[in-house]
Amino acid sequence: MFGRHATQSRLVPLWGLVIALCFSLVADLAVAQEQPKRRNLLEMLFGPRQQVVEPSRPLQRQDRQPRARRTTNNSVTSISTGAAAASAVQKPPAKIENAKKVLVVGDFVASGLSDGLITAFEASPGVVVENRSNGSSGLVRDDFYNWPQELPGIIAEVKPAVLVVQIGANDRQQIVGSEGRLDFRTDAWFTAYEKRVNAFADIARQTNIPLVWVGLPAFRPQNMTADAIRLNAIYRRSVEQVRGDFVDVWDGFVDQEGRFIITGSDINGQQVRLRGSDGIGFTSAGKRKLAFYTEKSIRRILGDMTSPDLVRLDADNLPDLLSLAPTEMNNVISTSPISLFDPELDGASELLGSAPLPMAPILSPRDQLVSNGTLPEPPAGRIDYVRLPRPQGQQSTATP
Repeated sequence: MFGRHATQSRLVPLWGLVIALCFSLVADLAVAQEQPKRRNLLEMLFGPRQQVVEPSRPLQRQDRQPRARRTTNNSVTSISTGAAAASAVQKPPAKIENAKKVLVVGDFVASGLSDGLITAFEASPGVVVENRSNGSSGLVRDDFYNWPQELPGIIAEVKPAVLVVQIGANDRQQIVGSEGRLDFRTDAWFTAYEKRVNAFADIARQTNIPLVWVGLPAFRPQNMTADAIRLNAIYRRSVEQVRGDFVDVWDGFVDQEGRFIITGSDINGQQVRLRGSDGIGFTSAGKRKLAFYTEKSIRRILGDMTSPDLVRLDADNLPDLLSLAPTEMNNVISTSPISLFDPELDGASELLGSAPLPMAPILSPRDQLVSNGTLPEPPAGRIDYVRLPRPQGQQSTATP
């Protein structure tokens, strides 16, 4: 008992000492935080430096032009796309009044072709592309849209210089006509269909308009692609009979093995998406590629009208003519016209060759040695003259 109470009596002073030390440490920390920052030598000489706090200004909205980022080889440069960049984009030239018209007819594929041709001839003021296609039309359903009846009126209205046709994507169906009902892919169907194609192409021959018939491309459905191959053979035969141009675009929309492709090379060789998600429609790059194959024949037919440098001179773009005042007209000296064959045109009085040529000057022995590599014969009696007298009837000989 007594030992336990003695131990507790010894611990009480120790606990008190620990508590006192804790309070002293807390007090020292508080004092240290309240102490001011020690001054350096400059502050002791010139006083403490006063900090100037600028009042915060509200943010103001600034209307700035958007900026684009242009990536170079190893850096990224920011360029403004404001009015300066907008002015750099040149507008296409306006079409002239007597521009040649390219009439495009057919189905939805022809509609995409016309969009590509408009882009192809955008910079040609002498060419205008007229789109008169009907997306759901064809040569089978003449009850929906009868092309042999409608086309002559369209040609008379537009008065085209070239007729471009691309049709057949909607014709894979039964023919109903005077022959009865003909199922697709039968021999009777192809015979009747070729007659309709011939009648369509004959309209261009009767109107004496150059015909450019564009074949069908490949499609994603395999049966549709197989049918397009056989239809293209019919189109080619009919167009050749009327001496038109058949444009084969097949290789532009298949790979090296002849299979349908969604993505391929555009007209610049870059890999882009050419067809829509359904495998039938065309993207902008695909439409431009259709036009790339077709515009070659159009440019050959139209000639200089497809040049982008073709400009029509009128009162708006004629150069200013120089006009002289009446007082200046009195000082003008008029001269009679001179013929191009007049000898006095270049200041002479005779034509070239009328006088004999001057005789060639006699060259000195040195000049003859330099020019011809030979020396003239020495005169008779000189020491280097070693010729013997010629006997009668013999030629002279020289001794070495």
